[in-house]
Amino acid sequence: MRICIVAEGCYPYVVGGVSGWINSMIKSFPEHEFVVLSIVSDRSMSGKFQYTLPDNVSEVYEAYLNDDDWGTKPKEGRRTHLTPKQYRALRSVIFNYEPEWYALFDLFQKTAFSIDDILMGADFLHIVQEYYDNNFSQIVFSDFLWTMRSIYMPLFLILKTKVPKADVYHCVATGYAGLLGSMAKYLYGCGLIVSEHGIYTREREEELLKAGWVAGIYKNIWIDQFRKMSQLAYDRADIVTALYGHARELQMELGCKAGKIEITPNGIDVARFENIAGKLPNEYTIDIGAIVRVTPIKEIKTMIRAFAFAKNEVPNLRLWIMGPTDEDEEYAKECYELVEVMEIEDVIFTGRVNVTDYIGKMDFTILTSISEGQPLTILESFAAKKPVIATDVGNCRELIYGEEDDDAGTAGILCHIMNVEEIAHAMTELALNTEKRYAMGEIGYTRVMNHYRIEMMKDKYDDIYKRMRKKVFDPFGENNRVF
Repeated sequence: MRICIVAEGCYPYVVGGVSGWINSMIKSFPEHEFVVLSIVSDRSMSGKFQYTLPDNVSEVYEAYLNDDDWGTKPKEGRRTHLTPKQYRALRSVIFNYEPEWYALFDLFQKTAFSIDDILMGADFLHIVQEYYDNNFSQIVFSDFLWTMRSIYMPLFLILKTKVPKADVYHCVATGYAGLLGSMAKYLYGCGLIVSEHGIYTREREEELLKAGWVAGIYKNIWIDQFRKMSQLAYDRADIVTALYGHARELQMELGCKAGKIEITPNGIDVARFENIAGKLPNEYTIDIGAIVRVTPIKEIKTMIRAFAFAKNEVPNLRLWIMGPTDEDEEYAKECYELVEVMEIEDVIFTGRVNVTDYIGKMDFTILTSISEGQPLTILESFAAKKPVIATDVGNCRELIYGEEDDDAGTAGILCHIMNVEEIAHAMTELALNTEKRYAMGEIGYTRVMNHYRIEMMKDKYDDIYKRMRKKVFDPFGENNRVF
């Protein structure tokens, strides 16, 4: 079976997290051919892979949220006006009145329009003018028009993307990825799976509410943009997966039908952590490991400040921040400067590492994120028998305390988001209690063995892929392909 993985802003250009999950999934199913359709910012990212692609990946395609088509002059022979049906479809999306997505799929996939033709054309102008008059007449129209162009440019570029044929599209988010999967299903009749690691709409909403680059009056327009794309993906998907129960509840709140949603927890290869190197007997430091990308969503500054307070109580503490620093170089620079200004000793930024080379030497690990799904770094810590300090986001509470059917015990300490004092106290508590660390580490190991092994995840997706294969290849009980 040919499966197209659709990912936004991650695989194979970024290491860890969702990218690691995708790479692990592809390797787990060598019997299937995979193609990757990756959504990136622009062509400057093209081909800059951070992973060696598995042998069963046959092709990598790219979709761009910013591209040269925008701003080009109309070419002779191209149409410059929409038909009445196309006009209604475009208006329905901008006004968010039951968007007529299929007409838009046909417009961008089957006609000669360029992005420039649409955004700079009279039809778009008239629709935006009407939308403005109805809702935003208190602001300057020229500013509103250009902002609307900037909001719709990435959407139109994605709609214009030529999607490869596959038997099944597996989108690792809703949003732009889900839009591509929905369009592929319309064009080719393929199966569609949507897997959410974080709840895409909620994450974009949190980012936009905090963003300084978008004026307050436009935040809701952006949020509505992501909501309607996610609703399309939920509506068109054959199966939607969630990592844990509360995520399923959030998907239902956002409009996904309950019958489509299946809970598929993450899984890791526990065997990788069986014979890793540990601490030397004479080492006197207490080592804290943070296996994270140095980005704002991981809230590294809170971690650093908390460590500074904890180190005042426990002088032999050492913090290892292990992960790439090139995703947001400005933020990484701010973190370096914070360490320098506060004159904090024993903070080590390693950059990207092989987790198994370091995690065995840690006494415990920490995650101070403001948003997560079901973090693989916690599962990896448990596999290495290390307790975890984590903020109360995503599935972290259930991972540390256990689900309702898991009475193994507590495998770490849960803290509130950005609570420096609380996180510092948790660091101190684990640093000063060797027996507690060992006991929590054993509980975490039991939990990952019982619920989060890669074999379990593979079994769940093997069943899903088999059901999708039957649906696609034998839609009417006959052995006929869709295309």
